[in-house]
Amino acid sequence: MVETITATYKHDNDDWTITVSGRGKELTGKAPGIIAARDRADQLVEKLAPNERPTVVHLLNGNALEFTSAYMAARLTLPEIEPLEIPPSGGAKAAKDVAAPAESDKAEAPAPAAAEKDKAAKPALPPSKQLPKEVEDRKPDEASRPGVTAGASATPPVARA
Repeated sequence: MVETITATYKHDNDDWTITVSGRGKELTGKAPGIIAARDRADQLVEKLAPNERPTVVHLLNGNALEFTSAYMAARLTLPEIEPLEIPPSGGAKAAKDVAAPAESDKAEAPAPAAAEKDKAAKPALPPSKQLPKEVEDRKPDEASRPGVTAGASATPPVARA
C-alpha cells in the first residue's frame, strides 16, 4: 500500500514555512519564496523517505490547486530586468575609439554635432540588406498593390466578353 506524504505551505511575510508529514514523522523548514519552498519540501521528503520516490501532495491553505496555481504563477513570471546597453558596432576597438578619440582627431576641425549623431544613430547598411533601387525611388503617389509592378496601371483591365 502506498502512503502519501503531505507538504503543507504557509506564507509568513516574505518567507514560507513548509511542514512535510508522513510515515509517522513530521519535518518543518523555511524558505524565502514559494519556488525555494518547493525545493525545500523535496529535501524534507528525501529525509522522510530516502531512496524512494513517494507520492507527495503539496497543499496551500489546504488546497492542492491553490498551491499549484501560486507555484506556477511564480515559475512563469519573468523577473524585471534592466534594459540592455548596446555597444557601438565594431567590437571593443570601436567602443574604445568612441570613448576616447585619438589626438589626431582632436587636431582636425570638428564635424558638426548633428552629422555625428545621425551617423551614430543610423549605421550604413551592408549591400545585402539594402533595398533595390527601384523600390527606393518609388513615388509616394503611386499605388502600392501587391503583385502590381511600378509601371503598371492602378486600374484593373477591362473584362472581355
